[in-house]
Order: sequence, then C-alpha cells, then structure tokens
Amino acid sequence: MRTIKALAAMAMMLVIAACSSNQQEQAAGASTTVTPGSVADFRQNVGDRVFFDTDMSNIREDGRQTLTRQAEWLKKYTNYQITIAGHCDERGTREYNLALGERRANAAKQYLVAQGIPAQRIQTISYGKERPDPVGSDEAAWARNRRAVTELQ
Repeated sequence: MRTIKALAAMAMMLVIAACSSNQQEQAAGASTTVTPGSVADFRQNVGDRVFFDTDMSNIREDGRQTLTRQAEWLKKYTNYQITIAGHCDERGTREYNLALGERRANAAKQYLVAQGIPAQRIQTISYGKERPDPVGSDEAAWARNRRAVTELQ
C-alpha cells in the first residue's frame, strides 16, 4: 500500500511540475509579443518583403496581399518614411540585376501609392544581386533573393 501511495505522490508531483513548466512557457511566449506600431510589429505581423518570379517585376498575388497589409499598417502609423529595396538572384550581369531590382522596387512603390500611401513617404533603391539573403546557388536561394523589401525609417 505504501508503494502505491508513493507512486501516486510521485505521479502527482510530475503532473504539477509539468503544469508549472507549461505556464512558464506560456508566460515567456507572451513576453515576446511586439509593440504595436514598431518595426518588429511590421516585420512579424505585416511582412516586409514580396517575392518575384525569375526575370519579372510584376507583383504576384501573394505580394499583393503583403503590400495591401503594408498599406493598411502604414496608413495607421504615419510617422514612418519607407525605403523599398529591390533585390535579385545571383544570375545575370550586375547591370541587368540593378535595373531589374529597380523595377521591382518601383512596382512595390506604385502598388503602395495606388493603395493611398503618399509617394513622398517612399524611396526606392536597387541592390541588384549585391546583398543576397540567403547566400546560395540553388533554386531555393534564388527564389528568396528575388524580392523587394520594405524598410521602415
């Protein structure tokens, strides 16, 4: 009988410890929430980048959704100026990629302006293939590098 009571007591202690650990994890998760209107809020809850198909600068549907969220957020938080940086994958010449990155940045800018964001709040820049993120020479890396990134100032 004592063995059963001891096992029951140990099981109960394990349950209590597990519950306590779970509550601590939830509290830690709650402390990682971001401040509304912050740069972290923009990146985490809105999205700061749109992606493009190979050699293209037209905004895809997933990009339109992201840019629409960006426009809504920027209308709410009007204190930010933004720079849209156009990027390309490593293929192609430096000159070609700088021009393509510029077209991508301008396409994102035009979309935001059409959504009601004043053009004076938006600058564009092209980095072409000079700032890969991630570095790599495969389709997965190339797809992530064909992008326009909205940076809050």
